[in-house]
Amino acid sequence: MNTFGHLFRITTFGESHGGAVGVVLDGCPAGLKLEVKDFFQDLARRRTGQSSITSARQEIDEVEILSGVFEGKTIGSPILLMVRNKDARSNDYKRIKDTYRPSHADYTYDAKYGVRNWTGGGRASARETTARVMAGVVAKKILKKVCGMNVLAYVDRVGLIGGSIDPMKVTLKKVEANIVRCPDAKLAKEMIERIKEVQKEGDTIGGTVSCIVKKVPVGLGDPVFAKIKASLAQAMMSLPATMGVEFGSGFGSLGMIGSEHNDVFESVLGEIKTKTNFSGGIQGGITNGMPVVFRTVFKPVSTIFKTQETVTKKGKKTKLLMPGRHDPCVVPRAVVMVEAMTALVMVDALLRQKSVQI
Repeated sequence: MNTFGHLFRITTFGESHGGAVGVVLDGCPAGLKLEVKDFFQDLARRRTGQSSITSARQEIDEVEILSGVFEGKTIGSPILLMVRNKDARSNDYKRIKDTYRPSHADYTYDAKYGVRNWTGGGRASARETTARVMAGVVAKKILKKVCGMNVLAYVDRVGLIGGSIDPMKVTLKKVEANIVRCPDAKLAKEMIERIKEVQKEGDTIGGTVSCIVKKVPVGLGDPVFAKIKASLAQAMMSLPATMGVEFGSGFGSLGMIGSEHNDVFESVLGEIKTKTNFSGGIQGGITNGMPVVFRTVFKPVSTIFKTQETVTKKGKKTKLLMPGRHDPCVVPRAVVMVEAMTALVMVDALLRQKSVQI
Protein backbone atom coordinates (compact mmCIF):
# COMPACT_ATOMS: atom_id res chain seq x y z
CA MET A 1 0.00 0.00 0.00
CA ASN A 2 2.21 2.78 -1.29
CA THR A 3 -0.76 4.79 -2.60
CA PHE A 4 -2.81 7.26 -0.56
CA GLY A 5 -5.97 9.18 -1.46
CA HIS A 6 -9.04 8.78 -3.67
CA LEU A 7 -9.56 11.55 -6.23
CA PHE A 8 -6.25 13.19 -5.31
CA ARG A 9 -3.87 10.22 -5.15
CA ILE A 10 -0.19 9.91 -4.41
CA THR A 11 2.15 6.94 -4.80
CA THR A 12 5.56 7.32 -3.19
CA PHE A 13 8.68 5.42 -4.21
CA GLY A 14 12.31 5.05 -3.21
CA GLU A 15 14.38 3.95 -0.22
CA SER A 16 16.56 5.77 2.28
CA HIS A 17 19.83 4.82 0.59
CA GLY A 18 18.54 4.17 -2.91
CA GLY A 19 19.12 6.36 -5.95
CA ALA A 20 16.18 8.66 -5.29
CA VAL A 21 12.86 9.16 -3.52
CA GLY A 22 9.80 10.60 -5.17
CA VAL A 23 6.08 10.65 -5.73
CA VAL A 24 3.63 10.18 -8.58
CA LEU A 25 0.66 12.48 -8.03
CA ASP A 26 -2.54 11.71 -9.93
CA GLY A 27 -5.78 13.71 -9.88
CA CYS A 28 -4.29 17.19 -9.66
CA PRO A 29 -6.53 19.64 -11.55
CA ALA A 30 -5.05 21.35 -14.60
CA GLY A 31 -4.09 25.02 -14.57
CA LEU A 32 -2.27 25.16 -11.22
CA LYS A 33 0.95 27.16 -11.35
CA LEU A 34 3.80 24.92 -10.25
CA GLU A 35 7.57 25.30 -10.45
CA VAL A 36 10.66 23.98 -8.69
CA LYS A 37 11.02 26.98 -6.37
CA ASP A 38 7.60 26.22 -4.83
CA PHE A 39 9.18 23.26 -3.02
CA PHE A 40 12.18 25.03 -1.50
CA GLN A 41 10.66 26.15 1.82
CA ASP A 42 8.90 22.96 2.90
CA LEU A 43 11.72 20.65 1.84
CA ALA A 44 14.15 22.84 3.77
CA ARG A 45 11.93 22.50 6.84
CA ARG A 46 11.95 18.70 6.48
CA ARG A 47 15.58 18.10 5.58
CA THR A 48 18.25 16.72 7.87
CA GLY A 49 21.30 18.71 8.89
CA GLN A 50 19.28 21.91 9.42
CA SER A 51 20.24 22.42 13.06
CA SER A 52 22.17 21.02 16.02
CA ILE A 53 19.16 18.90 17.09
CA THR A 54 18.64 17.01 13.81
CA SER A 55 20.47 14.25 11.98
CA ALA A 56 23.76 15.34 10.41
CA ARG A 57 22.90 13.78 7.03
CA GLN A 58 23.17 16.46 4.33
CA GLU A 59 20.70 16.17 1.46
CA ILE A 60 20.20 19.16 -0.81
CA ASP A 61 16.81 17.82 -2.03
CA GLU A 62 16.75 19.44 -5.45
CA VAL A 63 13.33 18.71 -6.94
CA GLU A 64 12.96 17.39 -10.45
CA ILE A 65 9.53 17.75 -12.10
CA LEU A 66 9.53 14.97 -14.70
CA SER A 67 5.93 15.01 -15.92
CA GLY A 68 2.51 16.63 -15.59
CA VAL A 69 3.66 20.25 -15.85
CA PHE A 70 3.99 22.30 -19.05
CA GLU A 71 5.01 25.95 -19.29
CA GLY A 72 4.77 26.29 -15.51
CA LYS A 73 1.25 24.89 -15.11
CA THR A 74 -0.24 21.48 -14.33
CA ILE A 75 -1.92 19.83 -17.31
CA GLY A 76 -4.13 17.24 -15.60
CA SER A 77 -1.84 14.27 -16.20
CA PRO A 78 0.19 12.45 -13.50
CA ILE A 79 2.92 14.58 -11.95
CA LEU A 80 6.22 12.88 -11.11
CA LEU A 81 8.35 14.66 -8.52
CA MET A 82 11.74 13.32 -7.49
CA VAL A 83 14.85 14.17 -5.46
CA ARG A 84 18.06 12.19 -5.72
CA ASN A 85 19.89 10.81 -2.68
CA LYS A 86 23.39 12.25 -2.57
CA ASP A 87 24.64 11.78 1.00
CA ALA A 88 23.76 8.18 1.81
CA ARG A 89 26.41 6.15 3.65
CA SER A 90 25.27 2.59 3.16
CA ASN A 91 28.51 1.06 4.43
CA ASP A 92 27.64 2.35 7.91
CA TYR A 93 24.99 -0.39 8.03
CA LYS A 94 26.89 -3.28 6.46
CA ARG A 95 28.18 -4.69 9.74
CA ILE A 96 24.65 -4.94 11.17
CA LYS A 97 22.79 -6.15 8.07
CA ASP A 98 21.98 -9.46 9.78
CA THR A 99 21.19 -7.91 13.16
CA TYR A 100 17.74 -6.73 14.22
CA ARG A 101 17.74 -3.19 15.61
CA PRO A 102 15.42 -2.81 18.65
CA SER A 103 12.05 -1.17 17.84
CA HIS A 104 12.90 -0.84 14.13
CA ALA A 105 11.12 -2.47 11.19
CA ASP A 106 14.02 -4.87 10.52
CA TYR A 107 12.42 -8.01 11.94
CA THR A 108 8.88 -7.31 10.75
CA TYR A 109 9.98 -6.52 7.17
CA ASP A 110 12.05 -9.71 7.08
CA ALA A 111 9.14 -11.74 8.42
CA LYS A 112 6.65 -10.23 5.96
CA TYR A 113 8.67 -10.16 2.74
CA GLY A 114 11.49 -12.63 3.36
CA VAL A 115 13.92 -9.92 2.23
CA ARG A 116 14.62 -6.32 3.18
CA ASN A 117 16.80 -3.37 2.28
CA TRP A 118 19.09 -3.13 5.28
CA THR A 119 20.77 0.14 4.20
CA GLY A 120 19.44 2.96 6.34
CA GLY A 121 16.07 1.33 6.96
CA GLY A 122 14.93 1.20 3.33
CA ARG A 123 11.25 2.11 2.90
CA ALA A 124 10.74 2.30 6.67
CA SER A 125 13.07 5.29 6.90
CA ALA A 126 11.75 8.81 7.44
CA ARG A 127 13.59 9.65 4.21
CA GLU A 128 10.43 8.44 2.43
CA THR A 129 8.51 11.39 3.86
CA THR A 130 10.40 13.67 1.45
CA ALA A 131 7.99 12.41 -1.20
CA ARG A 132 4.96 13.21 0.96
CA VAL A 133 6.19 16.73 1.63
CA MET A 134 6.58 17.35 -2.12
CA ALA A 135 3.01 16.18 -2.71
CA GLY A 136 1.88 18.29 0.23
CA VAL A 137 3.26 21.41 -1.42
CA VAL A 138 0.95 20.82 -4.40
CA ALA A 139 -2.02 20.11 -2.11
CA LYS A 140 -1.42 23.31 -0.12
CA LYS A 141 -1.38 25.36 -3.32
CA ILE A 142 -4.75 23.92 -4.38
CA LEU A 143 -6.33 24.55 -0.96
CA LYS A 144 -5.14 28.14 -0.93
CA LYS A 145 -6.34 28.78 -4.47
CA VAL A 146 -9.79 27.18 -4.08
CA CYS A 147 -10.88 28.42 -0.65
CA GLY A 148 -7.93 30.04 1.12
CA MET A 149 -7.57 27.05 3.45
CA ASN A 150 -4.36 27.19 5.51
CA VAL A 151 -2.60 24.30 7.26
CA LEU A 152 -0.14 25.05 10.06
CA ALA A 153 1.56 22.63 12.47
CA TYR A 154 3.88 23.25 15.40
CA VAL A 155 5.61 21.49 18.30
CA ASP A 156 3.75 21.86 21.60
CA ARG A 157 5.50 19.25 23.71
CA VAL A 158 8.89 17.56 23.99
CA GLY A 159 8.94 14.83 26.59
CA LEU A 160 7.31 16.32 29.69
CA ILE A 161 7.97 19.91 28.62
CA GLY A 162 4.88 21.64 27.28
CA GLY A 163 2.23 24.20 28.03
CA SER A 164 -1.04 25.70 26.91
CA ILE A 165 -0.62 27.19 23.42
CA ASP A 166 -3.61 28.82 21.76
CA PRO A 167 -3.64 27.42 18.20
CA MET A 168 -5.56 30.47 16.95
CA LYS A 169 -2.60 32.70 17.84
CA VAL A 170 0.07 30.55 16.22
CA THR A 171 1.74 31.93 13.09
CA LEU A 172 4.32 30.48 10.72
CA LYS A 173 6.73 33.23 11.76
CA LYS A 174 6.47 32.19 15.42
CA VAL A 175 6.87 28.50 14.53
CA GLU A 176 9.98 29.11 12.43
CA ALA A 177 11.54 31.49 14.97
CA ASN A 178 13.48 28.66 16.65
CA ILE A 179 14.98 25.28 15.72
CA VAL A 180 12.47 23.21 17.71
CA ARG A 181 9.49 24.88 15.95
CA CYS A 182 7.56 25.70 19.11
CA PRO A 183 5.71 29.06 18.84
CA ASP A 184 6.23 29.76 22.56
CA ALA A 185 9.78 31.14 22.88
CA LYS A 186 10.14 30.26 26.59
CA LEU A 187 8.99 26.67 26.10
CA ALA A 188 11.16 26.38 22.98
CA LYS A 189 14.28 27.23 24.96
CA GLU A 190 13.48 24.56 27.56
CA MET A 191 12.72 22.00 24.83
CA ILE A 192 16.02 22.65 23.03
CA GLU A 193 17.97 22.30 26.26
CA ARG A 194 16.21 19.02 27.03
CA ILE A 195 16.84 17.60 23.55
CA LYS A 196 20.54 18.50 23.79
CA GLU A 197 20.75 16.84 27.22
CA VAL A 198 19.27 13.64 25.84
CA GLN A 199 21.45 13.85 22.73
CA LYS A 200 24.58 14.17 24.84
CA GLU A 201 23.59 11.02 26.70
CA GLY A 202 23.27 9.13 23.40
CA ASP A 203 19.51 8.84 23.81
CA THR A 204 16.34 10.18 22.17
CA ILE A 205 13.07 11.79 23.23
CA GLY A 206 9.54 12.09 21.82
CA GLY A 207 6.97 14.86 21.68
CA THR A 208 3.72 16.08 20.16
CA VAL A 209 2.91 18.11 17.07
CA SER A 210 -0.33 20.09 16.98
CA CYS A 211 -2.02 21.16 13.76
CA ILE A 212 -4.67 23.75 12.95
CA VAL A 213 -6.49 24.10 9.64
CA LYS A 214 -8.21 27.45 9.09
CA LYS A 215 -10.88 28.54 6.58
CA VAL A 216 -12.25 25.01 6.34
CA PRO A 217 -15.51 24.75 4.36
CA VAL A 218 -18.51 23.08 5.98
CA GLY A 219 -19.24 19.57 4.75
CA LEU A 220 -15.88 17.89 4.17
CA GLY A 221 -15.72 14.21 5.10
CA ASP A 222 -17.63 11.13 3.93
CA PRO A 223 -19.33 9.01 6.60
CA VAL A 224 -19.15 6.41 7.66
CA PHE A 225 -15.75 4.98 6.78
CA ALA A 226 -14.15 8.12 5.35
CA LYS A 227 -14.99 10.56 8.10
CA ILE A 228 -12.53 13.44 7.97
CA LYS A 229 -11.38 12.48 11.46
CA ALA A 230 -10.73 8.90 10.35
CA SER A 231 -8.89 10.03 7.22
CA LEU A 232 -6.67 12.42 9.17
CA ALA A 233 -5.95 9.78 11.81
CA GLN A 234 -4.95 7.28 9.12
CA ALA A 235 -2.72 9.88 7.50
CA MET A 236 -0.97 10.77 10.76
CA MET A 237 -0.52 7.16 11.83
CA SER A 238 1.12 6.38 8.49
CA LEU A 239 4.00 8.70 9.39
CA PRO A 240 7.09 7.16 11.00
CA ALA A 241 7.26 7.11 14.82
CA THR A 242 3.63 8.11 15.43
CA MET A 243 1.88 6.65 18.46
CA GLY A 244 -1.51 8.38 18.62
CA VAL A 245 -3.81 11.17 17.49
CA GLU A 246 -6.39 13.25 19.37
CA PHE A 247 -8.88 15.82 18.06
CA GLY A 248 -10.13 18.98 19.75
CA SER A 249 -10.30 18.40 23.50
CA GLY A 250 -9.04 14.85 22.93
CA PHE A 251 -8.35 12.83 26.04
CA GLY A 252 -8.96 15.99 28.08
CA SER A 253 -12.67 15.46 27.45
CA LEU A 254 -12.56 12.72 30.10
CA GLY A 255 -12.52 15.43 32.75
CA MET A 256 -15.64 17.14 31.41
CA ILE A 257 -19.36 16.44 31.41
CA GLY A 258 -21.61 16.76 28.38
CA SER A 259 -23.02 20.18 29.27
CA GLU A 260 -19.47 21.52 29.47
CA HIS A 261 -18.19 19.81 26.35
CA ASN A 262 -21.02 20.48 23.89
CA ASP A 263 -20.13 23.11 21.26
CA VAL A 264 -23.16 25.44 21.32
CA PHE A 265 -24.17 26.99 17.99
CA GLU A 266 -24.52 30.71 17.37
CA SER A 267 -25.07 32.93 14.34
CA VAL A 268 -22.35 35.48 13.59
CA LEU A 269 -23.27 37.92 10.82
CA GLY A 270 -25.57 35.29 9.37
CA GLU A 271 -22.93 32.55 9.52
CA ILE A 272 -23.45 29.55 11.80
CA LYS A 273 -20.53 28.88 14.13
CA THR A 274 -19.94 27.32 17.55
CA LYS A 275 -18.99 29.26 20.68
CA THR A 276 -16.34 26.68 21.60
CA ASN A 277 -14.43 24.14 19.54
CA PHE A 278 -14.01 21.11 21.75
CA SER A 279 -14.90 18.87 18.81
CA GLY A 280 -11.94 20.19 16.84
CA GLY A 281 -14.05 21.46 13.94
CA ILE A 282 -15.50 18.02 13.15
CA GLN A 283 -18.97 16.67 14.01
CA GLY A 284 -20.36 13.41 12.70
CA GLY A 285 -17.14 12.97 10.76
CA ILE A 286 -17.89 16.15 8.76
CA THR A 287 -16.24 19.56 9.07
CA ASN A 288 -18.52 22.19 10.63
CA GLY A 289 -16.71 25.30 9.40
CA MET A 290 -14.66 25.84 12.55
CA PRO A 291 -10.88 25.37 12.48
CA VAL A 292 -9.87 21.70 12.45
CA VAL A 293 -7.55 21.12 15.41
CA PHE A 294 -5.69 17.93 16.34
CA ARG A 295 -2.48 16.65 17.92
CA THR A 296 -0.16 13.79 16.97
CA VAL A 297 2.15 11.96 19.39
CA PHE A 298 5.62 10.89 18.24
CA LYS A 299 7.67 8.35 20.17
CA PRO A 300 11.39 8.70 20.98
CA VAL A 301 13.42 7.84 17.86
CA SER A 302 14.30 4.13 17.92
CA THR A 303 17.96 4.64 17.01
CA ILE A 304 19.87 5.44 20.18
CA PHE A 305 23.62 5.60 20.61
CA LYS A 306 23.83 3.20 23.53
CA THR A 307 24.74 -0.48 23.49
CA GLN A 308 21.61 -2.66 23.47
CA GLU A 309 20.89 -6.35 23.60
CA THR A 310 19.29 -7.92 20.51
CA VAL A 311 19.46 -10.99 18.23
CA THR A 312 20.66 -11.80 14.72
CA LYS A 313 18.53 -13.22 11.91
CA LYS A 314 19.49 -16.70 13.16
CA GLY A 315 18.31 -15.87 16.68
CA LYS A 316 21.78 -15.58 18.18
CA LYS A 317 22.09 -13.18 21.09
CA THR A 318 24.34 -10.21 20.47
CA LYS A 319 24.95 -6.63 21.52
CA LEU A 320 24.48 -3.67 19.21
CA LEU A 321 25.75 -0.11 19.07
CA MET A 322 23.88 1.71 16.32
CA PRO A 323 25.70 3.26 13.36
CA GLY A 324 24.50 6.15 11.21
CA ARG A 325 23.25 9.71 11.66
CA HIS A 326 19.91 10.19 13.37
CA ASP A 327 17.62 12.71 15.08
CA PRO A 328 17.62 12.90 18.88
CA CYS A 329 14.02 14.12 18.57
CA VAL A 330 11.87 13.79 15.46
CA VAL A 331 9.21 16.42 16.18
CA PRO A 332 10.97 19.55 14.82
CA ARG A 333 11.17 17.94 11.36
CA ALA A 334 7.82 16.17 11.73
CA VAL A 335 5.98 19.51 11.72
CA VAL A 336 6.07 19.85 7.92
CA MET A 337 5.28 16.14 7.50
CA VAL A 338 2.09 16.59 9.52
CA GLU A 339 1.19 19.62 7.42
CA ALA A 340 1.74 17.69 4.19
CA MET A 341 -0.41 14.72 5.15
CA THR A 342 -3.13 17.05 6.46
CA ALA A 343 -3.17 19.00 3.19
CA LEU A 344 -3.41 15.76 1.20
CA VAL A 345 -6.44 14.65 3.21
CA MET A 346 -8.14 18.03 2.99
CA VAL A 347 -7.68 18.49 -0.76
CA ASP A 348 -8.95 14.97 -1.46
CA ALA A 349 -12.03 15.65 0.71
CA LEU A 350 -12.54 19.00 -1.01
CA LEU A 351 -12.55 17.42 -4.46
CA ARG A 352 -14.88 14.62 -3.30
CA GLN A 353 -17.30 17.14 -1.81
CA LYS A 354 -17.80 18.72 -5.21
CA SER A 355 -19.31 15.45 -6.42
CA VAL A 356 -21.99 14.87 -3.77
CA GLN A 357 -24.57 17.53 -4.70
CA ILE A 358 -26.11 18.42 -8.06
